[in-house]
Amino acid sequence: MTARLFWLASYPKSGNTWFRAFIRNLNGEADAPASINDLSSTGIASSRAWMDEMLGFDTADLDRDEIARLRPAVYGFTSAQLRTFSYHKIHDACHRVDDDQWIVNADATAGALYLIRNPLDVAISYAHHDDCSIDESIAKMEDPDHHMAPHDSEKPKPQIEQRMLTWSDHVRSWVDNPDIRTHVLRYEDMKTDTHRVFSLAARFLNLSTDPEAIARALEFSTFERLRAQEDEEPFRERNPRSSRFFRKGLVGDWQTTLTRAQIDRIVAAHGAVMERFGYLDQTGSPRTM
Repeated sequence: MTARLFWLASYPKSGNTWFRAFIRNLNGEADAPASINDLSSTGIASSRAWMDEMLGFDTADLDRDEIARLRPAVYGFTSAQLRTFSYHKIHDACHRVDDDQWIVNADATAGALYLIRNPLDVAISYAHHDDCSIDESIAKMEDPDHHMAPHDSEKPKPQIEQRMLTWSDHVRSWVDNPDIRTHVLRYEDMKTDTHRVFSLAARFLNLSTDPEAIARALEFSTFERLRAQEDEEPFRERNPRSSRFFRKGLVGDWQTTLTRAQIDRIVAAHGAVMERFGYLDQTGSPRTM
C-alpha cells in the first residue's frame, strides 16, 4: 500500500485548526485569506460522511466497536485512491482496535504532525469549547475513558466517537508510536518562533517550503484574522454549546485564570509529559511566559 495520508493530530484546542488554515492558504493562490469554512482539504478523520462514503452504507446502524474496527480499512481504501498526499485533522488518541491495527492504519499513514500545547492552557480553552467548568475540563483530561462525540445509536452525530485517553497518554500514543513517523510542533513555538517552526512542519509534510509562500500563508492565517472571520461568519466546526471557536489563543493564560489547586492538579496528573516538552522548570514548577 502506498502511504499518502498525513495526520494533523492533537488533543483539542492545541492549534490544529490554525495549522489547517495555514495549509489551506499555503496551497491556495488567492490574494486574500481562505475562508475558515473552506478547510475541506484538511477534513477530520472522525467524519461520519467520510466513513459512509467509503464503505457504501450508513454507519449509524453499527455499534461503537464495529465502527472502530472499520476505520483502518476506510483509511486504507482512501490512501489507495489518492495520487498525492492528503492532510487530515484527528483528535483520537492513536490506539489499537480489536484486530491489533492502529486506528489510523499505519500502512496508509505517511506521517503525523503532532501539535502539543501546555495542558494548563488546554484546560481553559477546552472548558470554553465544551461549555463546561475548568474543573470538569481538568477531570476529562485525566480520565483514561474520556471520549469525544460519544456513540449514540438513537441520535447519530456527524462525527463518530473518538477515544481520547488522558492528555498525557494521548501525547504518548502519537509521539512514541513505533510504527508512525511523527513530527512534534509545540503551540508555544508556533506563537514565538513562527516562520521557522511552520517551515519545518511544512517540510515534514512535503508541502512548499518557499519562504515567501510560507510568509504569505502565515499572514493569511494569523489568529487575529481567523477570529475576525468568525466575527463575520459563524465557524461550522464550532461546538454548538460554545459561543465561539477562536477565543483568545494566548500562551500563558493559565497564569491569571487557574487557581493554585487547579495548577497543582494538572501538574500532578501530567508532570512527566509536561517536563519532557518543556512546560516545567528544573524544580518541577510550571514555566511562566
